[in-house]
Amino acid sequence: MALFSTAYWAPISYYLLSAQSNWVRIERHESYQKQSYRNRCTILSANGPLSLVVPILRPHDCSIKEARIDYSIPWQHTHWRAIEAAYRSSAYFEEYSQQIQEVYCNEIPFLFDLNIKIWELSLNLLDITVQWSLSDHFAPLLCETNDFRDRIHPKAKHLPEGIGFEPYFQVFGHKYGFIPNLSILDLIFNEGRFPL
Repeated sequence: MALFSTAYWAPISYYLLSAQSNWVRIERHESYQKQSYRNRCTILSANGPLSLVVPILRPHDCSIKEARIDYSIPWQHTHWRAIEAAYRSSAYFEEYSQQIQEVYCNEIPFLFDLNIKIWELSLNLLDITVQWSLSDHFAPLLCETNDFRDRIHPKAKHLPEGIGFEPYFQVFGHKYGFIPNLSILDLIFNEGRFPL
């Protein structure tokens, strides 16, 4: 079993590790953590890597399942416009853009619920099967678990052991070279499949 935090359009390593696990458990009882993939992702734009951040109302001292999204900021429009600008010339944009854009058409109150919707959509678009469940309680560390909650993090200097990337085509790769471990959106739009 592998234990993951919830994530907003998680990086590719999150999905690679999930696909390699016999069971995935997603943590829903931890405290909300700022500056993590819980509410941000990184895409490759014309100006280089770009972080997209979901704004959270009063993020201090709340659990991840209680973290409310701030819709007073037009973040959905901003995120979709950035995604469209970054990937509209990618090989699979036409095929997947409508389903991904639908994520931005509804105001889902809680970050955790938004992330689960994105997780399920991503698995479906990538056509991968992962056995998964939500945590029943918070566990500081489970000995029999591969705990990736803090190991897949924007500030992590190294990827978890066993994760490597074969370069694939990226829209702006000619400007920046291959950039590994971007949001799963980068793989969906550029490759349309999950490399196993």
